Amino acid sequence: MTNEQHVEDPNAYDFRRIQDKWQGRWEELGLFTADPDDRRPRKYILEMFPYPSGDLHMGHAENWALGDFVARYWRQQGFNVLHPIGWDSFGLPAENAAIKRGVDPKDWTYANIAQQKASFKRYAPSFDWSTEIHTSDPEYYKWNQWLFLKMYEKGLAYRKDSWVNWDPVDQTVLANEQVLPDGTSDRSGAVVVKKKLTQWYFGITEYADRLLDDLNQLEGRWPAKVIAMQRNWIGRSVGADVDFVIEGRDEPVTVFTTRPDTIHGVTFLVVAPDSDLAAELVAPGSPSVRQAFDDYLVATQKTSEIDRQNADRPKTGVPLDRFAIHPLTGERLPIWAADYVLADYGHGAVMAVPAHDQRDLDFARTFDLPVKVVVDTNAAVTGAIPVIPEGATLDDFDIPSLDPVSTGQALTGTGRMINSGPLDGMSKQHAITAAITLLDERGTGRAAKTYRLRDWLISRQRFWGTPIPIIHGEDGTEYPVAEDQLPVVLPPTEGLDLKPKGTSPLGGATDWVNVPNPVDGTPAKRDADTMDTFVDSSWYFLRFLSANDDTQAFDPALVNKWAPVDQYIGGVEHAILHLLYARFVTKVLFDLGYLDFTEPFSALLNQGMVLSGGSKMSKSKGGVSLGDELDAHGVDAIRLVMGFAGPPEDDINWEDVSPAASARFLARAYRLATDVTSTPDAVWAEGDRAVRQVTHRFLSDAPGLMESFKFNVVIARLMDLVNVTRKAIDSGPGAGDPAVREAVETVALGLSVFAPYTGEEMWQTLGYDASVATYGWRKADPTLLVQETLTAVVQVNGKVRDSFEVSKSIEADELERLARASKSVQRYIGDREVVKVIVRAPKLVNIAIKG
Repeated sequence: MTNEQHVEDPNAYDFRRIQDKWQGRWEELGLFTADPDDRRPRKYILEMFPYPSGDLHMGHAENWALGDFVARYWRQQGFNVLHPIGWDSFGLPAENAAIKRGVDPKDWTYANIAQQKASFKRYAPSFDWSTEIHTSDPEYYKWNQWLFLKMYEKGLAYRKDSWVNWDPVDQTVLANEQVLPDGTSDRSGAVVVKKKLTQWYFGITEYADRLLDDLNQLEGRWPAKVIAMQRNWIGRSVGADVDFVIEGRDEPVTVFTTRPDTIHGVTFLVVAPDSDLAAELVAPGSPSVRQAFDDYLVATQKTSEIDRQNADRPKTGVPLDRFAIHPLTGERLPIWAADYVLADYGHGAVMAVPAHDQRDLDFARTFDLPVKVVVDTNAAVTGAIPVIPEGATLDDFDIPSLDPVSTGQALTGTGRMINSGPLDGMSKQHAITAAITLLDERGTGRAAKTYRLRDWLISRQRFWGTPIPIIHGEDGTEYPVAEDQLPVVLPPTEGLDLKPKGTSPLGGATDWVNVPNPVDGTPAKRDADTMDTFVDSSWYFLRFLSANDDTQAFDPALVNKWAPVDQYIGGVEHAILHLLYARFVTKVLFDLGYLDFTEPFSALLNQGMVLSGGSKMSKSKGGVSLGDELDAHGVDAIRLVMGFAGPPEDDINWEDVSPAASARFLARAYRLATDVTSTPDAVWAEGDRAVRQVTHRFLSDAPGLMESFKFNVVIARLMDLVNVTRKAIDSGPGAGDPAVREAVETVALGLSVFAPYTGEEMWQTLGYDASVATYGWRKADPTLLVQETLTAVVQVNGKVRDSFEVSKSIEADELERLARASKSVQRYIGDREVVKVIVRAPKLVNIAIKG
């Protein structure tokens, strides 16, 4: 046949034709719009919403494939599923891109949203598009401001001067969680420095205990790694607050310690050089002391917190020429400033017990400060140093030295208290309790807890974010904007310089920032900072429930129906920041009476990364283009790869997978539908039993596998079913057998979860009008799950030589006959004598031969 005579097979698998056909059809049908009045059981499935930085990439493809598998599965199980979509559209990347291109960040952002939206629709996630939100819409950020005001009313939103993490490239502050372990910014990559600014905070530390303790509710439903990361970040420490009187100061200085039992071993105090306390204490000092401190403070501000906490780093510090009084002994203790103490840990000061803390010992040895041992670590809790026999000395025993000054090693082990007055002879735990009691009786201390967690810094000196709804009077009084005046809308960018310069660009919008005082009409100014975009994402899951309601942030009646989220899907990189903030805001809204639950996400699934050459793909580093892969292999093939590559939490190296192989499988599956010759009213029970058994085992096993996220196993079982069905058509009961139709329909149902275009086209080809996506999962017939045969093994001299399927009720004589008749067994026996035959029907025949 010549090229001119070639006629394309109308039954051939053409993913482009199928995609074009069904994308528009699904929109017309509105299949995935959740009805709050639907009485079926509900499921709320949500992926962490995207940032519109450009078109979708491979990471998006994995995240939303996995989430859509879950959403489509629960629909097939008969649930009313809410699967919303929106964009986390405020943020620094948009502002930086706008500055670079000389455009309005709004224009750049919404152009990217339009591009991503088109790509999403092509990728076929079963979104309810009626819920679409953009956090940069005034209709959304109005409710960010409402949330801020509720925090303010509750005393959880406050402003203070403090040292903050400063990104010198992006010229904005960073929360502690946004500083990477190497001390660099998670945004620009610059080394983070400290800068003192007046900033807004949310009081998340007031919820520290609940945030920590409520993690117990999530055990087994959140990844253990994420729970551990949150516990470590909150970092609760239990101990005591100890008050030290400072000579020449009216108020005592309070320090926190987890080891009040070692109180008698305190020989000096250390304060953080960048704390307000250090500046106050050094102020009355001599010019030389103040100058030395000022120089040291400058050096400290250039050092990252990571370096400051490095235990191996040489210890540095300066004396403040001030003294504290020991709360129990009355001894005078010198006060030093040293950068290994952080201003925002505890109270910004520590009591140094150098004999039993390595950092304190290193500091004491560097500056020749006294060291006092108060724990005999050679004495076990249940015993003491052994009795020395007559004529022997301590030198005859291998007893570790109790002189940390000479060894350079702090005595950090347990033992009995010594040199501690009334605590002498006590074990550590008893001494801790007794020391707290002593301090409490004298009014110089008390039991206390402290946390690694710090209050949430929400101020940002950038334009593209939610304006803070506060007006500042000339005398510094803060006036919350009235709720009926919300939203405080961002001004136009014309005439504004958005380039980072250390102050908010909004301060330059004079017509916007200058307003009358809401009380007396005198000149006042709006707050010129914007909110951290993590505020936007801390409650967005609630806004989806009332996306088009302009009267309230969310409808409590709808929240009671849908929330909390049943299944949340996203990357482990958000294990601390976003998830912790969402948990905090949920608890605040619970306390305010808006919610009846305290955890936002009932279950969490973390997906791995998509790699190229073992490295994470990005725009800057390059990698595989999602668009190119979709063009080459089709949407369904890429989605199938994402499910088949391995467990969801594992990384996917793109070089190790084969979209082309997935496309070939889909073509084979689709061909089954075109081959079926029976009609939809065929009676399945009249079909081939062996084929039906494979079909019903899949129907029975798939739900459990799906609910444990073993998507790759479900896809593998679908592949097996396709192979069995193809064999049945080609060399078995044939394309007209009812069991073949049942099997192919089951393939279409299964593929509707993973490869919806192909599943839908197969369903229509099989003669159905209603969408396969909402058809419902078929129940397995229990009688077809009973295994009537099993595999019998034949051994010759203990080695397996053959195996075959036999009836479970086969008699021993018949099983032996089949074993002896096996050509493989005959080949191994040859002409040698059979000595013995052991038959364990129906599973085993063991033949012993000579030689």
